[in-house]
Amino acid sequence: MEQHVFLTEEERLQLPELTRQLSEYTKNELRPNDYHKVKEILVRAASSGVLQRNAFDMNPIILDMQTAMVVATEIGLTRGAILGVLLFASVAEGVITEADVRKEFGDDVALIVHGLNRIRQLYDKNPSVQSENFRGLLLSFASDMRVILIMIANRVCLMRQIKDSENEEARQKVSMEAAYLYAPLAHKLGLYRLKSELEDLSLKYLEHDAYYHIKDELSATKRSRDAYIERFIGPVKEKLEAAGLKFHMKGRTKSIHSIWQKMKKQHTDVSGIYDLFAIRIILDSPRDKEKLHCWQAFSIVTDMYQSNPKRMRDWLSVPKSNGYESLHITVLGPEQKWVEVQIRTERMDEIAERGLAAHWRYKGVKGGEAGVEEWLKSIREALEAGDDMQLMDQFRMDLYEDEVFVFTPRGDLFKLPKGATVLDFAYAIHTNVGNHCTGGRVGGKMVTLRHELQSGEQVEIMTHQNQQPKQDWLTYAKTSRARSKIRQSLKEQATRQAAFAREELERKMKNRKLEYDEATLMHTMNRLGYKIVTDFYVALADGTLDAARVLDTYATQQRFDRGELQPQQTQSAGSYVMPNDTERMAQKGDVLVIDQNLKGLDFTLARCCQPVYGDEVFGFVTAGGGIKVHRCDCPNAPALRERFGYRILQARWAGKGGSQYAITLRVVGQDDLGIVNNITSIISKDEKILLRSISIDSHDGLFSGTLTVMLDDTSRLRQLITKLQGVRGVKEVSRV
Repeated sequence: MEQHVFLTEEERLQLPELTRQLSEYTKNELRPNDYHKVKEILVRAASSGVLQRNAFDMNPIILDMQTAMVVATEIGLTRGAILGVLLFASVAEGVITEADVRKEFGDDVALIVHGLNRIRQLYDKNPSVQSENFRGLLLSFASDMRVILIMIANRVCLMRQIKDSENEEARQKVSMEAAYLYAPLAHKLGLYRLKSELEDLSLKYLEHDAYYHIKDELSATKRSRDAYIERFIGPVKEKLEAAGLKFHMKGRTKSIHSIWQKMKKQHTDVSGIYDLFAIRIILDSPRDKEKLHCWQAFSIVTDMYQSNPKRMRDWLSVPKSNGYESLHITVLGPEQKWVEVQIRTERMDEIAERGLAAHWRYKGVKGGEAGVEEWLKSIREALEAGDDMQLMDQFRMDLYEDEVFVFTPRGDLFKLPKGATVLDFAYAIHTNVGNHCTGGRVGGKMVTLRHELQSGEQVEIMTHQNQQPKQDWLTYAKTSRARSKIRQSLKEQATRQAAFAREELERKMKNRKLEYDEATLMHTMNRLGYKIVTDFYVALADGTLDAARVLDTYATQQRFDRGELQPQQTQSAGSYVMPNDTERMAQKGDVLVIDQNLKGLDFTLARCCQPVYGDEVFGFVTAGGGIKVHRCDCPNAPALRERFGYRILQARWAGKGGSQYAITLRVVGQDDLGIVNNITSIISKDEKILLRSISIDSHDGLFSGTLTVMLDDTSRLRQLITKLQGVRGVKEVSRV
């Protein structure tokens, strides 16, 4: 295997020891003849002269052997991945074919070789992957997840050896890629040691001065830091031993990259970072008593030292998605210094060090290929995504995105991205819950739809059957699921409203014996100020536009189009005397008596002004023969009296009411988190008032919103308005 032309003097000295180590560590994974077959192929490849050194002048066979060592010892992959790493360069350079690999070593090894060579082709001998290749890179991930694990191992080996390379440009590109792509991938898979090493090495090459400044500071303070750790550990150790716990403790200095990130975030020097190190308590506990012992240790530490509750992380009750379990607390130790303490068991510590490989071993999965397959399946699920060209940026963002854990009142756990709101939580539960959400209750306090959730909160979603999604909900929702469901619902609402309004309008045209004509209707829409057909029908559906007005305008337009109606001679303003409301109603002489028990008379309460028993009202005869009851101060009243005075009826209420009427109130005031709870509590205390819906929005310290309530007369309405005006922070309450 030693080739004087192919190997430098240093490499010839390095190769035997590397070969011995690889043989020792892989003897339980490889089959009896595997090693000899691979050696023969590698000797042939080295002799052929086709294997090329990379941009850093590194020998490909030695680099692949080093990568195989990391794959086997630090990641835990088995035969297929180990042989795939050793053979793929020989296949890429044509020394052997994939068919030869399949014949000699099996389909599993051939699959790995195929995936690695696809990645090699994407790089095209460039040490840094290009953004336009991200899509192909991810498609390679999908073929076999072991490919990405091998790539991480290869990048670690590469980064360990490029310190003295003269190719500065290549080193910069490789280091940026290690920080941008491979470190977050390693973190996602729970390969924390490799992730930390990649981050430190990339910082070393990209921020040389910062890296060595921090390293020198840590070296200078190591003795005092070690002494402090001993002073902290001593009393804790005595208490833990007295409690009968089996354990060992150690201090761990934070990675240089982690310290550098804190320095930038906090705008301080190394001396200003108060948690440069962490104390790790590792318990030797049986599986069924792990949590009990961890919480027991937690209690002992927090009894001895004051803890900082804002910096507690409970990944014991709710482990991370990659299997990480631990209790993290920060306490005020001797000399008033903050110290991070991590409490975990031996099993949890191995998972923290080795990631998902150890996680699956402790879950009881059998070793060998079956165990690896189950582990890889979990990785595949963790990395599954679409095939969009923008996917890599989204994927990287998701890797760094913190997660928020919230609970339902029944204790069900939901995981959402950081920044998610009550509305996102409602849609995460169910689409119908989201569509009818009016707000939420967190910690016993009412909150709005846009309230941002925090981990550990218990959230109760408030709904109402009459609530529907609104356009501004899109600004409240942060998750793609919620936003897509809101858009879908808004579209369906508009479609339903438009279809219903169109059918209703055509039916009323037939009742009026008006012939339907598309062109005439378009002219009518324009005369009424509508340019978009959907907006016209939605206005009809929600009562903003009166159907009788549309039909009258349509009839007039149709007569003009047919030439049946000539423009009227304009009367001078000086000769016109407009009759007042009393004179108009007196001309009719009839009085409409409004009584819910009245038979044989078709009347409805207008939605535009929502009259309530006790309001001064009048009746308006619609084109269909029915009567709509409006308040005398209805916004549409002047236009109705002016244009259709002959249809106006005097009206009065009969009896003492007794029916429930829907009214809408507008409320404006100072923005206060408890304002919604104060308002709704007033309404809920009155048994004769029912809250149908509530919508509150806030801007620049002020809030405004609408309430729709059911009540029986104007006297109760006035009482309600008076009570609402007395709520602290409410500035104005008015009837819509």
